[in-house]
Amino acid sequence: MRQVRDSRYATFNFLVEMESGQGTEVQAGFSDVSGLSADSTVAEYHPGNSRVNADQKIPRLHKAGEITLKRGGIGSQSMLDWLELCRSGNAGGAQRNIVIRMLSEDRKKSAVSWKLVGAVPAKWTGPALSATGGGDVAMEELVLSVEMVTLE
Repeated sequence: MRQVRDSRYATFNFLVEMESGQGTEVQAGFSDVSGLSADSTVAEYHPGNSRVNADQKIPRLHKAGEITLKRGGIGSQSMLDWLELCRSGNAGGAQRNIVIRMLSEDRKKSAVSWKLVGAVPAKWTGPALSATGGGDVAMEELVLSVEMVTLE
């Protein structure tokens, strides 16, 4: 059972772990994770023999939102290789489970974890390049389509 805290967790302490072969691999450099969401469509049903004049709410289809990961460009091909695996027609083999861990203040343990089940890349966006940028960081963005988001 999880203990309730008096103070809130900071949003900047997190890790993104992607399955890589046998184990998991921490992906360094992600500065933003957004879109962690799950929702259900609800059907309204009114049985003909009901004594109450109200519809029953029946949960139907469950779906997860698209997850966006952003990071400064580090010269790694891993995101583009994953996208290419999907484009090659091997979408089933490209599915990965990803765990996003929000860490405690001492960064020694996981405070909350979300598991993204069946994630595949839906969109990759490269950095915006500008000669007048000065010290701006070249950011890349990966949008994931996931089958399910669970809280671990």
